[in-house]
Formats: sequence, C-alpha cells, structure tokens
Amino acid sequence: MSLAHYVGTLNLLGDESRIRLCALLRERELSVTDLVRVTGISQSRVSTHLARLREGGFVRDRREGQHSFYLLAVNTLPGTAKAVLDEATSSADPTLEGDQRRLLELDAEQRGKLPEAFAGEMHRHYSPGRTWESLAIGIAALLRLGDVLDVGSGDGAAASYLAPYCRSLVCIDTSPRMVDAARERLAGYPHARAQVADAEELPFRASSFDAVLVFHTLTYAEHPQRALEECARTLRPGGRLVILSLDKHDQVDVTAPYGERHAGFSSRSLRNLLTRAGLDVTFADVGCREAKKPHFRVLLAVAEKPRSGSRNT
Repeated sequence: MSLAHYVGTLNLLGDESRIRLCALLRERELSVTDLVRVTGISQSRVSTHLARLREGGFVRDRREGQHSFYLLAVNTLPGTAKAVLDEATSSADPTLEGDQRRLLELDAEQRGKLPEAFAGEMHRHYSPGRTWESLAIGIAALLRLGDVLDVGSGDGAAASYLAPYCRSLVCIDTSPRMVDAARERLAGYPHARAQVADAEELPFRASSFDAVLVFHTLTYAEHPQRALEECARTLRPGGRLVILSLDKHDQVDVTAPYGERHAGFSSRSLRNLLTRAGLDVTFADVGCREAKKPHFRVLLAVAEKPRSGSRNT
C-alpha cells in the first residue's frame, strides 16, 4: 500500500465516531436506525460517517425495501485498518463497552417482535415462519365451505389449502398432466377429485356448487363470457363466484409466452361480464400489486347468484 493510502486510512479512522461504527459493524449488519439508538450519534452524522466509510471500502451496504443495512468489509480491509481496529476493539474502552451493552439491550428488545423499522412495510419483510403460504393456511382455517368447484385449478396447489374445509371439492383443468398432478396432491382428501374439463362446457348439472373459484383462469379462456355463464349455471342460488385475474395491462410480451389470450380485464369490464352472466357483483377492484416490475395488478371479483330468478338452464 502506498504512503498516500496509509495516510488516507489513518485519516479515515482518525475519528472516534467512525471507529465506534466499525466496531459495531464488525460482526453483524445494522441499520442507521440501529446505530443511532446504540451510539446516541445523530442520524445525519451516522449517515455521513457511513458514506465516508463506504467510499473508502470499509463498509458495504445492502438494500432491503426502503432500508439499508451496513456491515464491515472485513475481508477487504487494508492491513493498517485491521491493525487499528483490532487494537481499538480489544481495549477495555468504556465508550466501546457501552456501545456493546446497548447493542445487547437492543437485541433483547427486538426479540419476540418485529423491528419497528418494518412499520408500514411488514408485507415486504421476512421473519421466520411468517410467509404468504403460512398466512394462506391460517386464513383458510377460518372457512366453512360447502361444495366447491375450482375452474382451471392447475396442479391443485391452491385447492389443497381449501380441501380440508370443503364438503366436496372438484378441480378441473384442460391439461391432463395438470389434472394428474392435482389428483396426486389431493389424494389424501376422499371428498376431493380432479378431472379434465373445459370451463366453457362444464360437465355438471345446474345448481351443483355453493362456490366456484376462477383463480387466474379467465385470461386464458377463449370465450370469457361463455366461461362465466357456465360457472353461473352450476352455482346454487346464493352461491358465490370468486375471481382472481390480471388487471388490464400492456405487457403482452411478458404474458403471451404463458398462453394468455387476453391482456387482463379492467374492473369495469369484469363487472359487465359477471352481470351479463346473471350474477350480482359485490366487489370488483384491484386486490394487490406486484412489487417487482412490471408491477402487475391483480383484480379480485366476488359475485353472487340471485336467490330468485336464477338461470338454472
């Protein structure tokens, strides 16, 4: 290392606050908020010190949502910097010892609860066991379903969450391979079955089901109106049709390779389709938006078959 690098390293570490930050970041990642709470240094000063340390290659950062986490770049530190930090962190300095004590207190405070920095963004962060799959399992346990038809069920992944809470469950798909996979997945439920069938020509009598699910199926149907009319026909009076579908989009280059025939549906067009199928729409709007580009939006629509004047044809 050149003389200039030696001088630069010593200048960078010639500040008590920066040595304190390096000592804290030596073993673990911490956010600016964590460092402020432990050291008592103002947020603006912590951010400024971290920026200098990062520019000098002393720390590296990682983005997670809107937050950054910092860690000492131990493996790439200059030998001079390692020597200085080793000497500083091994000394019985009351300031550094106080930092370590407050860090342990912060750890104890955060155990058993999600970090406060997650507030307002919990859906973006992972914590052990807290996944969308576990959430789906928990919500499904609240259900008390009757006879259910899953139209375009694929391999039965979604249906398997609902199966324990249905009186009967029928899964249909146009792909024999998908149906075979669904049968295997649902093998433990004697009241569930899977079969090859087309949404536009459902092989079931009128008023056969209490609920019909159309999860990410409608955009693949050749004639969406006909498919919804068939779903409505098989519903019992008072039964519900639940739809998940991509909102209207212009990302055909992304969805076409998956076999999508329609570039989503607007909430208005979906309401019209359901109304023309003889159903009363109770909800039709964007339910969620994907975090990754191109940020597809997913519509949730819920419609009910009238208890009088139903179209049992």
